[in-house]
Parts: sequence; structure tokens; C-alpha cells
Amino acid sequence: MAAGYASGYSLQHTPTWAIALVSFILISISIILEHLIHLIIQWLRKNRRSDLVEAIERLKSELMILGFMSLLLTVTQDAIIEICIPVRAADTMLPCRKLTSNDTAILDSCSAKNASKVALVSKHGIHQLHMFIFVLALMQIVYSFLTVSLARAKMRHWKAWDEETQTVEYEIANDPNRFRYTRQTTFGRRHISTRTPSPLYVWIKCFFRQFYHSVEKVDYLTLRHGFISAHFSARNNDFDFQNYIEQSLEEDFRIIVSISPVMWFTVVIFLLVDVHGWHVYLWLSYVPLLLVLVVGAKLEVIVDQMALKMKDVNNVTKGTPLVCPSDKFFWFGHPGFVLTLLHYTLFVNAFELAFFIWVSTQFGINSCYHEHRTFTIIRVVIAVAVQVLCSYVTLPLYALVAQMGSEVKSKALAKMLKQWHLEVRERRRNREQLKSFSFRHTNMSSEWSQENKSAPDFSSTLCESIRSSDEGEIVEELEHMEKTKASSSSDPPCVV
Repeated sequence: MAAGYASGYSLQHTPTWAIALVSFILISISIILEHLIHLIIQWLRKNRRSDLVEAIERLKSELMILGFMSLLLTVTQDAIIEICIPVRAADTMLPCRKLTSNDTAILDSCSAKNASKVALVSKHGIHQLHMFIFVLALMQIVYSFLTVSLARAKMRHWKAWDEETQTVEYEIANDPNRFRYTRQTTFGRRHISTRTPSPLYVWIKCFFRQFYHSVEKVDYLTLRHGFISAHFSARNNDFDFQNYIEQSLEEDFRIIVSISPVMWFTVVIFLLVDVHGWHVYLWLSYVPLLLVLVVGAKLEVIVDQMALKMKDVNNVTKGTPLVCPSDKFFWFGHPGFVLTLLHYTLFVNAFELAFFIWVSTQFGINSCYHEHRTFTIIRVVIAVAVQVLCSYVTLPLYALVAQMGSEVKSKALAKMLKQWHLEVRERRRNREQLKSFSFRHTNMSSEWSQENKSAPDFSSTLCESIRSSDEGEIVEELEHMEKTKASSSSDPPCVV
């Protein structure tokens, strides 16, 4: 009887309480996770984070694909283990070196029928593949959370810079009637050298700049001024640029959490070339690192190029330095290509770390996958460094510099205009309440002179003037946006 239990027994001979207990635990965990996701979505909708809601929905779709793959493996595992292949084919392209000739001599239905045949994948191998899918799904969730958290933590510091633009000190420092040489401005001293720099020098300088103060306050304020001047009326200096960048990044985050079919086939290729002695995963770990470094340097080069173009247009700057947004600064004239590279970088990096965790948990830290400890340590260090560098440095830098394209992101901008319109309506409602309170106070007073009685008329006229100003401001901005959208095929005009 003990031997029968050791070899395993079916549900026909399993206590019903054991079946019910396992089912209850699995169902409870699933319901708790589903309710937790529902609460997160409700909180995001309450805080008007519709783009993050769509990103979570996209992530749920990717997890559903992984779950369907796992279910398909479970249903078809009996048919898979019945597929027989020659032993010679089973001994090629192995991830670990065979120590003896009996390493593949495992009893299965194929070897029982023919000693020269083995199963395509063993039942235990299918179970390990299940675990790999689970680890990959888990790392996709963890990486998505870390990416958005680190990026928002970096951009949260920009809020104080945006609020500084509404102070008197900022208006005095950027007096529109003040003339300066472009090279002598703070932005010019940071990006424009005294001699004409070579492209190699610019790339080397920008490569190292991304590691310290990748986004300075002067860069943020100058790019903010250029964006507002190109896409809005000149008097709309109170535009919340930092909030717009966050909305734009949340819109891009839907792309970052998704997995395209090309990336799924990339996973298949990575699994195919994981052959002993090739050290593919060591070289693979360098790909995300090189991509994130090149992309970060390119974004810094774009800021330098805008500064040089500003100097070429006019050597004298009036007020705040004005840069001209243009798609020409980006690779292939398409800012979205940078996001594609960052998307691929984060995916490959997540796969690299998921594969390391899966190998360590399934086969142990002393397995043949970790035959060279130095290589293993290098891979882990690079994976962690790429995640931090890409999420905390490169992605926020992209969110800022990507706004210097010729077009604005209509969805994020529409959300900002809607929020601005609500704020205007709220201010108007407060003024109406103040106006009604003024009338009530006038009716209660009977000792005012005839001259003072004209004050409510003046208050009414003032309120109507403010109301017309608010409505005219909204109409003017919408008309300006329509003109900008109509001429989006060409670069927006810039006047220095």
C-alpha cells in the first residue's frame, strides 16, 4: 500500500476533504486577487488615472495569455509526452553538458517501446515549464510596478519647478524685455560651448551627463517654455506642464506593459539558443544595458541640438530662451521609436531576471546553469542596474524630451484641458456665490448712501467681465489647438 501511495494515486482514491480543501484555497486566492485588482482600478478611476486603468487592463490581458498557455500545457501534456524522437536528436543543443550516457535513460512510454526513442518533453519537464510561465508572469507584474513607481518618483521633484514659474522671482529673472546673449544664459552655458563641438564630443559629453543631473531645472524650465510657446498662446504660462508629462507617460505606459507577438517569438529564440558553452545569456544581459545607455545619450544630445539651433537662429535672446520643438531631432523623425527601444529593453531585462529566478528555484544555485559564478553575478548586477537606470533616469528623461516633437499627444492634452475647464467652472461658481452674498449684504443694509448703492452694479459688471474673460480664454485655447493640429505636418513656428 505504501508503494502505491509513493507512486501516486488518482482522485478516485483521494479523500474528498483534501480535494475540497485544495479547491477552496485556490478559489479564495483567485477571488482575493481579483478583488484587489478591482479596488486598484476603482482608486485609479476615482483619481482620474484612466490611462493607468487601461495599462492594468492591458497587463491583465497579457497575464491571461500566460494563463492560457499554462492551461494548454496541462491539457495537452499527455499527448506531448507520447511524441517520440530519436536519442541522437535528444542529445543535441543541450543547456547542460551530459556527464554520463545514462542521463537521458529515463523510463517513459517512448523508451519502454523502443530503447532508441525518448519522449519529446518529459512530464517533469512540462511541470518545470509551467513554473517558468508563472515566474515570467510574476516578473512582468513586478517590473511594471517598479517602472511606474521609479519614474513617478523622479518626476515628482519637477512639481516644485513648475510651481516656481508662477512666482514673482521667476518673472523678474525672465523679464521679456531683458536682452541677453544666448550663450550667456544659464541654458546656453550648460549646452553651448565656446567653440563648435564635434559630434563625437557632443555624444561623449551627453553619454556621461545622463548619470548625474540628467534633467536640470534650467533644462526643464526651458523645454517647458518652448512647449507652451509652440502649442499654446503666449499668455498661458500657468499650464501645468509637470502634470501633462505624467499624463503623457501614463499613456505610454500602456505600451510598456504589453508584449507584442515579436517579443513572444524573441522568447522562443532565447530558449532555443540556450546551449551549453555558448553563454548566450551572458551576452544577452549586455543588450538592455547598451540600449538604455545609447537611448539616454541620444535624449541628452537632442537637448544639446535644440540649444545649438536656438543659437544659430539668433545670438541674442529676449526673456526666456526659446527652443523649437521638432521631430527632426529624433531617430527617423519619429519620437515613438525611442519608446519602442525602451519597451524592448525593459522586456528583455525582465525576461533575463525571470529566467535567472526560475533556474535558481527549479535546479538550485549550484546547477549547471550557474557553472560560472562570475557570469551569474555579472548578469544579476546588470539586470538590476538596467532596471534602476531605465526607470528612474531614462524613462523620465524620455517623457520630458519626447514633448519636443512636432505634435502633442491629443489624449493627454484633452484630459488636461478638461481638468482646466473644470477648474475655471469652479472659480466661476465661487465668484457667483460671492456675488449673491454681496447682494444679500446690500439688501440687509439700509444706511448706505446713494453713491454706495451703485457698488452692486459695479460688482455685477466685474463678475460678468471675469466670466467673459474665462470663456474667451477657453475658446482661444481650443481655437489655437485646432490651428496647431491642422498644421502638425510641419514644424511649429518658433520666434526668437
